[in-house]
Amino acid sequence: MKIYNLIIKYRLWLGLVLLAVGIAVNVYAGFWPAFVLYFGALLCIVTHFLFGPMRLIQEHMENGDIEGAEKVLNAIWAPGLLIKPVRSVYYYLRSNLALFKQDFDKAEGLMKKSLALGMPMKESEGAAYFQLGSIAMQKNNFKQAEEYIRRAIRTGLPDKENTAAAYLQMCQIYITKREFRAAKDFFRKAKDLKPTTPQVVDQIKQIEKYISRIPG
Repeated sequence: MKIYNLIIKYRLWLGLVLLAVGIAVNVYAGFWPAFVLYFGALLCIVTHFLFGPMRLIQEHMENGDIEGAEKVLNAIWAPGLLIKPVRSVYYYLRSNLALFKQDFDKAEGLMKKSLALGMPMKESEGAAYFQLGSIAMQKNNFKQAEEYIRRAIRTGLPDKENTAAAYLQMCQIYITKREFRAAKDFFRKAKDLKPTTPQVVDQIKQIEKYISRIPG
């Protein structure tokens, strides 16, 4: 696995080296002895631009290494050349990084680009709409947030933790709208999922202190 990751990381440079060696072999021994080198060079260079080093990001994201993930994304010089599913994931991850830096406008624009290209998995599409809803919440655009989060729930989210978080955001939106019965209904849905993520559990505790005192 580590060797494969190294090949992906240095695939472009490997391709250029193979091309240079191929040219030298071509000059001194002819085309056919150099053919395999040319083919290897073409394979390395083309796959670098079509697929990029996206596989390398997974480990950084799992370890919470934002700087490492950004470094891998910065190594993609021409995202427009990536095949559509990979380009969609590229913009999705770029949006996540922008959101981490609280650059909400940039995060929103990148996520819309990702959705326009089509998400590789249905759950990813739901997560993308949920993120757009979260961004709209941060910008106090509750009407837009509600539209996005409803669509995220309807499309489907990756797991119960994300679904519970979406219900809690809907609860907050309806509290803001002073539609307390609907707010309580969304709160119950979130609680019934029994989420375990500390952030979501803490949010449930905070809302519960308030919601138990409101009518409806």
